Amino acid sequence: MVRIAIDCMGGDHGLSVTIPACLRFIKLHPDVQLVLVGKQTEIEAALAKKKALELPQITIRHASEVVEMDEPPAQALRNKKDSSIRVCANLVKDGLASAFVSAGNTGALMAISRFVLKTLDSIDRPAIASSLPNMKGKGTLMLDLGANVDCDPSHLFQFAVMGSAFVKGIEGIDRPTVGLLNIGEEVIKGNEVVKKASELLRASELNFYGNVEGNDIYKGTTDVVVCDGFVGNVALKTSEGLAQMLGDIIKTEFKRGLWPKVAAVFAAPVLLRFKKRVDHRRYNGAALLGLKGIVIKSHGSADAYAFFHAIKRAYDAANGNLLDSIRLTMSHYVPLAAPAASSAGEAVVVPVEAKPDQVI
Repeated sequence: MVRIAIDCMGGDHGLSVTIPACLRFIKLHPDVQLVLVGKQTEIEAALAKKKALELPQITIRHASEVVEMDEPPAQALRNKKDSSIRVCANLVKDGLASAFVSAGNTGALMAISRFVLKTLDSIDRPAIASSLPNMKGKGTLMLDLGANVDCDPSHLFQFAVMGSAFVKGIEGIDRPTVGLLNIGEEVIKGNEVVKKASELLRASELNFYGNVEGNDIYKGTTDVVVCDGFVGNVALKTSEGLAQMLGDIIKTEFKRGLWPKVAAVFAAPVLLRFKKRVDHRRYNGAALLGLKGIVIKSHGSADAYAFFHAIKRAYDAANGNLLDSIRLTMSHYVPLAAPAASSAGEAVVVPVEAKPDQVI
C-alpha cells in the first residue's frame, strides 16, 4: 500500500485546498493511505466539516510549526524543526511514507528535503522536474525548473539521466528521448556549458535526440528536455501565463454579444477540450529529483484540482519505483566535475564498467 504524507499547511490557501484534494484522491484511489501533516486541531476541524474525520485511509500527524511562503530557507531549516515540511520529510526518511507533497515555500522545501533526505549517489544537485503540455496530448518532462540557476556540463548530464529514468519509470517508455534546450539545433550553437553537455550526452547510452529549441517543448519533439534552472523557470512561468491567457480568452468569448455567443455555443465542445488540454493545473506537481526520497512540489497558488494532480504524481512515482529507476540508470555512469583541472570547468563521464583508457 502506498502511503503519502501531505503538508496540509503549505501554499497560499492551506487547508481549504489540501483537504478537498486529499478527499477527492482517496475517493478515486481507495488503496492509498494519506498522512495529513500540520496543526492537528485545524486538520480535524476541516475533516469534520467534510464528514471525513473517521476515514480509514487518513491518519493525522501533528506539526506545531508552519513555514511561511516568504520565509528565508535557512531560517526555516534552522529554527523550525517541527514544521509541517520537516515532519513530512522525516516520515519519508524513516520509511513511514513513500513520498510527500507540499505546496509550501519552494526554497525551504528544497533546503529541508536535501538536508533530511540527502542526495542519491553520484548526484551533485537535486533538480525540479515537471511536465509541460505538448501537441501530442501528453507531457514533455522538463528539468531543471529553478533549483539550480548556474550549472556545469556534468549537472546537465545528471539531469538528463534523472529525467530519462523518471519518464521510463512513470510513463513506461523504455528509451525516452532526451533533448538539450539550446538557441538552435546545430551542434555549434550555444554556450560552452551546453556544448560540453551535448558532448557528454552524445557519448552516453542515453537516447539523446540532440539540441532542441523552445517550440520543441510544446511540439513534444522529445520526452525529456534538459536545461539549467534559470531558463527552465522562465519557460515554466511563460507556459502557465499562456495557459491562463487562453482560458481567459475562452471565457471572454462566451460573454460577448449575441452572435459571438451563438458561435461560441457551437464551438464550445472544441474550445473546452482545448482548454482542458492546455490547463496547467493538470500538470501540477514538480518532482525534486536526485533525493533519497520522493518529494513533489505543488504550485503555491494551486487550487484543489491542481493539488489533486500533485498527489497523483506522488502516487505514480511511488508505484513506479522512481528511486530504483534513477539508481539503476545512474549506476551506468559516474559523472565527475573537475573545475580545478580546467578553468572552463570541464566534465567527464566514466561508464562504471569501463577501463581507465575508455574514459570519455
